[in-house]
Amino acid sequence: MTIDPRTPVLVAVGEVTNRSATVVDPIELATEATRRAFADAGVPIGHRIDTVATPGILMIGRDHPASRIAEAAGLRAHRRISCPVGGNTPQYLAGMLGQDIMCGQVDAALIVGAEAGNSARRGRAAGTLPVAGPVEGHDETLGDARPGLSAIEMGAGLHWPHEVYPIFESAMAARAGRTLDEQRVWLGRLMAPFTTEAARHPDHAWFPTERTPEELSTVTADNRMVCEPYTKLLNSILTVDMAAAFVIMAAEVAQDLQIPRDRWVFSWASATCNDVYFPVQRPDLSRSAGIRAAGSRVLAAAGIGLDDVSWFDLYSCFPAAVEAAVDALGLEATDPRGFTVTGGLPYHGGPGNNYVSHSIVEMARRCRADPKGVGMVSGLGWYITKHSVGLWSAAPPPKGWQAPDMSSTQASIDSTALHVVEASAAAGVARIDGYTVVHDRDTGPASVPVFASTPDGHRVVARSDDPDLAAAMSGGMFVGHEIDLKPSHDHARFELR
Repeated sequence: MTIDPRTPVLVAVGEVTNRSATVVDPIELATEATRRAFADAGVPIGHRIDTVATPGILMIGRDHPASRIAEAAGLRAHRRISCPVGGNTPQYLAGMLGQDIMCGQVDAALIVGAEAGNSARRGRAAGTLPVAGPVEGHDETLGDARPGLSAIEMGAGLHWPHEVYPIFESAMAARAGRTLDEQRVWLGRLMAPFTTEAARHPDHAWFPTERTPEELSTVTADNRMVCEPYTKLLNSILTVDMAAAFVIMAAEVAQDLQIPRDRWVFSWASATCNDVYFPVQRPDLSRSAGIRAAGSRVLAAAGIGLDDVSWFDLYSCFPAAVEAAVDALGLEATDPRGFTVTGGLPYHGGPGNNYVSHSIVEMARRCRADPKGVGMVSGLGWYITKHSVGLWSAAPPPKGWQAPDMSSTQASIDSTALHVVEASAAAGVARIDGYTVVHDRDTGPASVPVFASTPDGHRVVARSDDPDLAAAMSGGMFVGHEIDLKPSHDHARFELR
């Protein structure tokens, strides 16, 4: 098979998980992952890197992180890219830089990211956070920098992923005909195989411990309820010290460098698509139009079907993200291929925006070990919002590298956004579309945020801070129930009818 000389090919991977008691800087971690990736190529490649790109660093943040990494690694890359928040970023960068490679604008790109959340936690406690000096380079920004939540959602007290994803989960549970308590038990069965996979990677997974479904779903002193139906063990953990890196370059550059062919893994296709951007405006809280569109388009562009995929790594910050992808791709929850090659964010570790770099690294290893296999990687940003899906294989892409144009599909999805009622105008009857019961660490059920629909089809965000109501709604299923809205200047309040 003739390969277009500009076809993007992954040639090097490296990752590091730091468990030492030393407080480390994320740039230090990223530099070590880069060193390991360069060693993995089998021949010198650093001198050919013309682009360094990094997902945004959340913990111990650094300005111009790509420039800092390039300088620390001794690279003379003239293009340096840093990205805003988005767990889809590594696969997104693989797609965007893949296009630039095909067009001849980039020859060889290092994609590398790191998080030092564990160091941040320990360093703040000890007052020993590492301090960064000045940097000479200046990063360009690539990616959608909008915040993940609208002002009206934040006004109702929603600020963090662990508060929002359970709202999606309630809608998914309702569609399946389960209460929140029943959903929690079912989620234990869904996520237990992720722990099994994490246990297979003791050198890289932050929590390489196999757990039973009951261990994940049963509420105990060590596995407290956070926001129903998620216990602590069903949440991803950001306090990890991890980094991962991979290098993609034009096939002709890899050939010129004489990189062994057993190192090559081809990017077959990549697509990025958003759901309706703000969660409150989505017409169906239980499904993802963005994942459905990106997934179907990469498969069609590569000329294969879902049955041709050997391995999946579906973004897994919270179970709802996995469920949304399983549903959107048309998979069964019991698919024997499984949904992760690492253990996922809750058990492999949730290194901020960079998890998908780790999943691409491990997917590359799978492809090298079985050159005929095809792997699918999905990345997700914010609140089931930004999606990037890619196909990888050690075999050359049968239709050449593909990056389908998603602009018309994106416009169609965006056109479904619902009108949102302002807090000061939220009055009358509404019907709950999704909610969670937020638990206080010590006292239990404390508050209930809801997304609800008005009779005219508009959406409203409301919240009750009545612990008695929260306790009454705990464990049950109130999607579809009517509520009475009470307007307010900050956020709408509600009572059950």
